[in-house]
Amino acid sequence: MAGLTHFQQKIVTLLPKIDLSFAETMARHTSFRIGGEVEVMAFPKNAQELAEILSTCKQLSTKPAILGAGTNVLAPDDGLHGLVICLKDCMNGMEQLDDTHIRVAAGVTMTRAAVFAANLGLSGLEFAHGIPGTVGGGVYMNAGAYGGEICQVCTSVDVMDLSGNLTTYTAEQMAFSYRHSRLEDEGGIVVSAVFALTPKPQEEIKAQMKELMARRSASQPLELPSAGSAFKRPVGGYAAALIDQAGLKGYQVGGAAISTKHAGFAVNMGGATAEDVKNLLAQVSDKVFQNSGIRLEPEVRIW
Repeated sequence: MAGLTHFQQKIVTLLPKIDLSFAETMARHTSFRIGGEVEVMAFPKNAQELAEILSTCKQLSTKPAILGAGTNVLAPDDGLHGLVICLKDCMNGMEQLDDTHIRVAAGVTMTRAAVFAANLGLSGLEFAHGIPGTVGGGVYMNAGAYGGEICQVCTSVDVMDLSGNLTTYTAEQMAFSYRHSRLEDEGGIVVSAVFALTPKPQEEIKAQMKELMARRSASQPLELPSAGSAFKRPVGGYAAALIDQAGLKGYQVGGAAISTKHAGFAVNMGGATAEDVKNLLAQVSDKVFQNSGIRLEPEVRIW
């Protein structure tokens, strides 16, 4: 184990059966394509492996960071010491429970979950088809688009705490609100979620998904790295409209800019750093406040 840090050596010894990666670049795992190297990244395949990793972290007195598809994350340029647990495409699996319910694992992308439901002739996840994140991240933050939200279809969530204990919460216990759930306040990792859907002809579901995807492609800068909506929707307005009214479309700091196609998006124009994005968000928030009296708050999770 020559060349490994002391922490990496301990992780290898304590987690011999877990898929691990050392000096993994966060830019490879975030939609912004930004972020330095992580000391250790772990890829659990199921809840048992996740619990084993969490138990080891507790033993080593280190708090892991949890990553899904990295579509709402701004990772630091200098990288991260310690351990990041990556769930995308690892915590996998989808199943139909009965005529109207499906269970989806946290690492499955929202798009795959929507297609799975559509192929079963079940409606309710069409809005999620173009959301690039995972089901775990979507449930954690009550993701939504085009009038749909996770809370409208989610009936229960299996959640693991940092000690590896598994609890099932009802939708009411999740305390969903706009882009928020209880997990943001209390912590906890989504392992899987159950969705209650409505039978509908497949062709109608897929037609709606196609229409929403066309709307998304026409209005959003999907050709550039971003983390989706840069700011939360404020009380009394819409972030994109407020940014546009302040004359900030195309406003640029380093390699980061407000999209000229959709003012609600901060995009990586090429070579943007995390500092560029943070400075862009701060400056835009200040300028919008000066122009409108409304303070925008980042929707992007800044690590």
